[in-house]
Amino acid sequence: MPAYLIAEIDVHDAATFEEYRKRVPATIAAYGGRYVVRGGNSEVAEGAWKPKRLVVLEFPSMARAKEWYGSPEYQEILPLRTNASTGHAVFVEGV
Repeated sequence: MPAYLIAEIDVHDAATFEEYRKRVPATIAAYGGRYVVRGGNSEVAEGAWKPKRLVVLEFPSMARAKEWYGSPEYQEILPLRTNASTGHAVFVEGV
């Protein structure tokens, strides 16, 4: 069953975040993942939520999604994102 990582990100250091953005796709692909949403325009349908940037990653399974997140390759570049932005991320199983 596919699994997703859904993240909301507010970038406050564009240069550092750009380095993360360049390096992260290879780590995602190595674990069978792919981008479903990567930034882009969003429009609120309900409520007062106003996300700055949304990212949705799809992986073949929850296990693979978590393997990617905990992998040495991703953990090496994760500080680029956490130092350049704030946000939230969740894993969710698909159907």
